[in-house]
Amino acid sequence: MKPASSRSLDALARRAGLAGLERRARPHRGVLRCVALAAGLAATVAGHAEPLGEVDTAFKLIGPDHKIVVDAYDDPGVQGVTCFVSRAKTGGIKGGLGLAEDKAEASIACRQTGPIRFPKPLHKQEEMFSERISLVFKRLRVVRIVDPARNTLVYLTYSDRLIDGSPKNSVTAVAVDRATPIPLR
Repeated sequence: MKPASSRSLDALARRAGLAGLERRARPHRGVLRCVALAAGLAATVAGHAEPLGEVDTAFKLIGPDHKIVVDAYDDPGVQGVTCFVSRAKTGGIKGGLGLAEDKAEASIACRQTGPIRFPKPLHKQEEMFSERISLVFKRLRVVRIVDPARNTLVYLTYSDRLIDGSPKNSVTAVAVDRATPIPLR
């Protein structure tokens, strides 16, 4: 019987369409691991963002312009709530290559976009979305906080950095009808 790591690499090779190749013709294990890591990072970074639009804020002669982007995020824990996040995106050569560090400024507005339903009980506070805004160290985060006394969902966006985060933040709230109590864990 093959070791677990070898079985998982075989499964990855099958998914990548490389199962028919002889073992010696397949990519090296390190290459498969890098492909798996890159695919996982891409899925994590992309999250559930739906790009809605963008506006240019500064012209750059070489590379893309600086811009403000607006994305929509459907709350995965609450059906019928969508958050709209606007944030700065750095252009230029570094921005075009994905090496620029975007500003730690964002704005959020969450709205009821359909009937509100809770598929399962919610945590009192839970990170809903996270998106990389620099090559390695900085992330934009959206956290859902439940206010049971007011039957309200509060959403906070902020950025953090490996060493020191940003105090810049934005908050919004979605009031839920009292006839629909928010289930907590």
